[in-house]
Amino acid sequence: ARADGHDGIVSDAGVILNDETIEYLCRQAVSQAEAGADVVSPSDMMDGRVGAIRRALDREGFTNVSIMSYTAKYASAYYGPFRDALASAPKPGQAHRRIPPNKKTYQMDPANYREAIREAKADEAEGADIMMVKPGMPYLDVVRLLRETSPLPVAVYHVSGEYAMLKAAAERGWLNEKDAVLEAMTSFRRAGADLILTYYGIEASKWLAGEK
Repeated sequence: ARADGHDGIVSDAGVILNDETIEYLCRQAVSQAEAGADVVSPSDMMDGRVGAIRRALDREGFTNVSIMSYTAKYASAYYGPFRDALASAPKPGQAHRRIPPNKKTYQMDPANYREAIREAKADEAEGADIMMVKPGMPYLDVVRLLRETSPLPVAVYHVSGEYAMLKAAAERGWLNEKDAVLEAMTSFRRAGADLILTYYGIEASKWLAGEK
C-alpha cells in the first residue's frame, strides 16, 4: 500500500480495500510480536482492524501483546514533514489505475467531533488496550472527550508538523524552545492524555530531568 502512498490496499478503481488490508495488518502484527514487540499500533484507520488483530495475536499465542489503536486519526495538514521524509504522500495514478489524492475516505474529518466517540466505542469493544488521538495540540478537545467517555488509557501523538513548527520558530528566535515544548506537553496532560508520543521525547525527558 505504501507504494501508492495510502494506508490500505488500493483497487484499480481507486477504492481503499478495507477487509483485504486487514488481512495484511494481521500478518504484520503477528510478525512484530514474533520479533519481540510488546505493543502493536495500527495507524491505518480500517474498520474492524483492532478486533481482527486481537484475534490473530491470540491465535498465535501472543495474548500479552497489547494494541494501541489510532482511534481518532484525523485527515490532517500537520503530517507534511513525516510524509516528505518517508515519501508516503498519495501518489498520482497511472493510466490504468486511479489513486485517491488524499486519505479523507478513511481518516477522520477535522470538523467532526462526535465521530471520535463512535470510533472509541468500537475500539473498546474490539479489544484495544490504549486509544490514541492524532494530531495532538489541534485536537486537545478530542483528547478530553475520550478521557471522559472511555475507561481506557488515552495517548496523544504530537506529530511531525507540530514538531516542525516549534523547531522552526525556535530556530528563528521567536519562541523559547524548552518553555514552549514543555507547555505543549503540559497541555496534553491537562487535556487528559496518559501517554504522549512526540519527536521531542528525548529532549523533553532531559529538560524534565534537569539536564542542560
